[in-house]
Amino acid sequence: MSGKVALITGSSRGIGRAIAERMAELGAKVVISSRKADACAEVANMITARGGTAIAQVASISDKAQLQALVERTVAEWGRIDVLVCNAAVNPYYGPLLDITDEAFDKIMASNVRSNLWLGKMVIPGMAERGDGSVIVISSIAGLKGNTMLGAYGISKAADFQLVRNLAVEWGPKNVRVNAIAPAIVRTDFARKLWEDPKIYAHAVSGYPLRRIGEPDEVAGAAIFLASRAGAFVTGQVITVDGGMTIGGEG
Repeated sequence: MSGKVALITGSSRGIGRAIAERMAELGAKVVISSRKADACAEVANMITARGGTAIAQVASISDKAQLQALVERTVAEWGRIDVLVCNAAVNPYYGPLLDITDEAFDKIMASNVRSNLWLGKMVIPGMAERGDGSVIVISSIAGLKGNTMLGAYGISKAADFQLVRNLAVEWGPKNVRVNAIAPAIVRTDFARKLWEDPKIYAHAVSGYPLRRIGEPDEVAGAAIFLASRAGAFVTGQVITVDGGMTIGGEG
């Protein structure tokens, strides 16, 4: 990925941070972004200290103006965006669909779907003009399966699958590739409630053929594939990184 410019949302921790670190190690210039300035700066400084190239820019995915500023800062700094990773997401509600408030549902859909469309509209035309680019949406297997407690989140992640398919069809003639990655439970703060309790963890991994949850670096590997020449003929796809959970048959 030498010389490529990669913008990664939600990259101050978890999966987003792992993706940023690995892309930087492979020569990409990376933009670290999340809602917290100190956390962004910490990751960017660490990457720089290791010999990589990184800048930090605060942006909330719920704020269109902040996302526009994020894109403009990146272009001003490095002239272009070769790789866009839409990783940041929210889940303010855990429970059955019929009990969710309108406010919570709207927040989930706006943050997890509309923000990705916003970023696509801001970034893809520049990729198309240069005739090359990769957009990666970090989705979830929640979009592939029914769930009694994560229904709204799952709806938003299923919508992301269709978003990447549509964008892939629209922009493929300009050599812009758009794909999604659907992880299962990964050891991040976002999923802490699902892996911190031994009983919940044991129940969860009983349905995984690998009998364990994933690590952030294991999702980063799929992102590297999609962002690099190795994935140059892959577009409109959902790559499932789930330890076999969706085919496990139990749990």
